[in-house]
Order: sequence, then C-alpha cells, then structure tokens
Amino acid sequence: MTPELFKLLKSVDTPTVCNAIEVAQGKRGFSDFTRGTMLSSNVTAGAIVGYARTAQIAALAPPEEPKDVIRARRMAYYKHMSTPSEAEFDVPTIAVVEDLDYPNAIGAYWGEVNTNIHKAFGMTGALTNGVMRDLDDLANDFTVIAGSIGPSHGFVHVKTIAEPVEIFSMKVHDNDLIHADRHGAVVIPNEVIDTLEAAINKLLETENIVLEPTRGKRITYQEFEDIWQKFEASRT
Repeated sequence: MTPELFKLLKSVDTPTVCNAIEVAQGKRGFSDFTRGTMLSSNVTAGAIVGYARTAQIAALAPPEEPKDVIRARRMAYYKHMSTPSEAEFDVPTIAVVEDLDYPNAIGAYWGEVNTNIHKAFGMTGALTNGVMRDLDDLANDFTVIAGSIGPSHGFVHVKTIAEPVEIFSMKVHDNDLIHADRHGAVVIPNEVIDTLEAAINKLLETENIVLEPTRGKRITYQEFEDIWQKFEASRT
C-alpha cells in the first residue's frame, strides 16, 4: 500500500475495484466480494478503505456464559478494534462484524454509541451482515454497510474476536484490505497491491474510450461499431 494507491482507492467505487482486480490478475473470475443487496448509512459518502478488524456477535438469545466472561470478551473486542493498522502511513481500519443470527438478525449493534466509539478508535467504518439503527445520530464520517435496519439491540453480545468471518458470502480474515461502499464490499488480494494502481488507471482509460463519445450523446450503430472495436483492442 502506498499513499497514492490509498488516495486512488478512496476516489473510486467498489465495482471499479472489482473490475481493476481482474485487470491486475489478467483474467475474469475474481470472486471475493459480497453477494446480495446491502444498505449504506450514507450513500453519498463514497468508499471506505481499510484493514479489517473482525469479530462475531449474536443477539437473538441471551448469552449462556457468566457475565464476567461476557464482559471480559466485550472489552477484549474493543481493545482489538482500537488496534491501528500496521501500514507505514495512516491507513485506517474497518470493523468487519458477522452477526451469527443472519438471516434472522435482530440486534442493532451499530447505532449512535458504537459508531462514535469505533470512530474514536480511528476506524473509518463498519461492514456487517447484521443490523444498524439511529440513522440520524450515527457518527459523522463513519459509514456503516449493513444487512438491515432495525430498532432494537436484542441480547447482542460478542462471540469471537479476530477470527475469520463471512459477510454476505464474502470471507474475511483479520487484517484483510477491504473496499466497501453502497454497492457492497470486496477483499483486495495482497498479490495485486503492487499493480492495482496501474490496473485502476488502465481500466478508467479504456472505459473512457466508450464513455467519452457516448455519454449524453446520440450515435449511430455504425459509430458504435467503431468505438467498440477500439475498446476491445485496448483490452487485449
């Protein structure tokens, strides 16, 4: 990761990153992204980019472990979430929290209190298959990408910390690099980091071959054939 790549990733949407990863890999078939429709707490905020801090929660039923065990795990969770990334410059972290009750999740873990706590830790947002609430009172500049919206926290409690999680069919390990926005999320493979900036720039350049002559304009099919031929040639 470089400051230039981080800035570029913040400026593009998640579909662009998915496509650029395939450019970097030189093939189609990349699949480390979420499936289905997710909800963003701020659709105009742009992408959140950072290293994952993973955990699992549940809320449908009260915890069966002793209260001191639950409290100790909760505090260990917050300690883990407060751990900054190991990047050489200030790359933030993202809370990636799997709700084990999904698809029947009812515990709104992400609300006014938790978003402010996690933002205070230096985190840039949260990704979850679970529930968010307090939509008008969430921390500023902290985007939650969630599976649903609901009013209650239920019996929410932390189950695991720093273990692999699954969010809408996307598997995430602690410290994975995440890119997420209102479209969903993607795990950026480590092996493409060195070439991803060039891949994004190439993707934007080749797409512009089609977009420049068509956006907001009327063209004939014959004109389109010529445009598409140039587009295909640029991708080979």
